[in-house]
Amino acid sequence: MPTTLLTLRDSLTQLTLAPELGASLVNWVRLSDGRALLRHSDEQALDAANPRRLACYPLLPWSNRIGGGGFATPAGWQSLSANTDHEPLPIHGSAWQQPWQVVDVTSDSASLQLDSQVPFPYRATLQVGLANGCLRLSLHATHLGQQPTWYGLGLHPYLPRTTHTRVQAKADGVWLCGEDKLSSHWVELPEAWNFAEPRLLPQQLVDNAFSHWPGDARIIQTDAGYQLVCHAHGADVFLLFCPQGQNFFCFEPVTHPVNAHHLPQRPGLQLLAPGQTCRLHFSLQYQALAG
Repeated sequence: MPTTLLTLRDSLTQLTLAPELGASLVNWVRLSDGRALLRHSDEQALDAANPRRLACYPLLPWSNRIGGGGFATPAGWQSLSANTDHEPLPIHGSAWQQPWQVVDVTSDSASLQLDSQVPFPYRATLQVGLANGCLRLSLHATHLGQQPTWYGLGLHPYLPRTTHTRVQAKADGVWLCGEDKLSSHWVELPEAWNFAEPRLLPQQLVDNAFSHWPGDARIIQTDAGYQLVCHAHGADVFLLFCPQGQNFFCFEPVTHPVNAHHLPQRPGLQLLAPGQTCRLHFSLQYQALAG
């Protein structure tokens, strides 16, 4: 069955959304020439009906991987199972694997909602808006279970990568991972991963959470003549994923490091009582580069 797409547009850009595919963004392009501002999703990617092949999707009620078969809550143990066929651990929560409902849509905005029972009851909303080349995403999760539990949020944008792509984003440190891809320990930022000033992406694999991030970043695409000026509110961690030999990378604003449920003090997680809500806001402003 063909996927229903929503199309939003402002004076500079156009965005397509697939609510049924985990509230995924499909394509965000520059109107003047169709240049992809997020990774391009072709018809094959859309037909695969897998958000991991599209442009961006929401992460909740946690981001990235959780080890140990689940996590402890004040009410007892929350069991989790692997939720994909490519990862041995549960990853990225459950919202991205469920169809969302359209609450409202206009020419330049959309509001989507998900009522989930997996792995516990919650309501998620994603508000999407375009204005003068700025893409705004607002993600909320409200706990609907009878007992309190831990929540985390994130967004998973895929971005075009060329040999000229540069990133600027300040951070004080980074969580290193073991072979299980789970955070093992925090270290001060190595110089090779210091993006306080714009620099090219590493050639080696990076798949790590950077912490004490003020929320500001720039994705500079010099050869395409533009940059994305980004700002996150409600997240002081970003996960940088740079796979080797690929034409994309991921810059993910998240509320917590990988496997925070099993780290001391559960950094970045929120314990929500019934009816309480957590929020994450992220904007990407398209700007043409001079010259």
